[in-house]
Amino acid sequence: MPLLIPTRDTVRAQVRDYLAARLAAADGLPPNSRARVIGDGNAELAFSAYQFIQALAVQFLPDTAVGPWLDRWLDIFLDGREAATFASGAATLTGTFGTVVPAATQLTAGGLTFATTQQITIGTGPTAVAIMALAAGSAGNLPAGTSIALVTGIPGVDGSGLVVQLSGGVDVEDDTDARTRVLARIRQPPMGGDADDYVAWAREVPGVTRAWCAPNEMGVGTVTIRFMMDNLRAGNFGFPNATDVATVQAHIDLRRPVTVADCFVCAPIPTGILVPITGLCPDTASNRAAVATALQAMLAQRAAPARSVNGALVPAQTIYAAWVYDAILGAGTVQHFDTSFVDAVMPNNGCMAVMQPGNGGVSFG
Repeated sequence: MPLLIPTRDTVRAQVRDYLAARLAAADGLPPNSRARVIGDGNAELAFSAYQFIQALAVQFLPDTAVGPWLDRWLDIFLDGREAATFASGAATLTGTFGTVVPAATQLTAGGLTFATTQQITIGTGPTAVAIMALAAGSAGNLPAGTSIALVTGIPGVDGSGLVVQLSGGVDVEDDTDARTRVLARIRQPPMGGDADDYVAWAREVPGVTRAWCAPNEMGVGTVTIRFMMDNLRAGNFGFPNATDVATVQAHIDLRRPVTVADCFVCAPIPTGILVPITGLCPDTASNRAAVATALQAMLAQRAAPARSVNGALVPAQTIYAAWVYDAILGAGTVQHFDTSFVDAVMPNNGCMAVMQPGNGGVSFG
């Protein structure tokens, strides 16, 4: 049960009653008397101590600890909080043919600073150059076509260029994701290469937010790991790209038992579902938005490809109509609705349900 502390008034009354009893003051302590002032001062100190104890009680266990207190648990059970990573990619520069752009040339875009990681020579048209952010974090991920300018001009090179691609920047692991990892480590301690271990190894890679292990899916002695990067690849509904898959594969290959016949790391296959809704009541813009958000949240919690449950392989998760109904009824101020949605069974083990792209997976009629 939670730690309950007395209110300030209760503590003050307790101190006053104690002093009145010790001083044999039958009618209590008179207002503004020295004893009452001293007693109220002591009561404030005691109440501050109670508040401090209450704050510590929240931090002492990993399921409620935050910030530096949670870091202690991460240091004890894991390798600390996942660090931020640097965005990298390429940009194009233009200028006079044959002009050299040295490595470590700095560029800026959106208030961020980047640097070239190679020396290039300007060609007859836009010339690509590899660049990386000088500050770690997701802010360094910029869309293609973003204008990027030289910090210090170079004779013969135009002052600005265009981003071809900048990605891979991940923020420092937040408390929510860190808490999930440390609790999973405590609840599922290492077992020499069981399914939970593979999930934990995948989660160690910066940017990975969810992972599943499917034992023996490709045959006896095989292991299949699928994962998501909900924040880093939000523009792709959280599904990792080929580079992400290769990174996680390499990370797991350094940790997995050598006796495993084959270890396959891959991205889940997005399988869009559409929820047709009619008769939404009340049918307001805010309720429509709330419904779409609630369905997305439900899938983030429920959807999964094939995975291990208590050591046994289970198929990709069916999205049941009951889950959809509950999500809609819990959204905004929805009172009732109609839908023809039925259980969505995934076509194969690699599939994972997402709201159908284009209209958010919901159609209102």
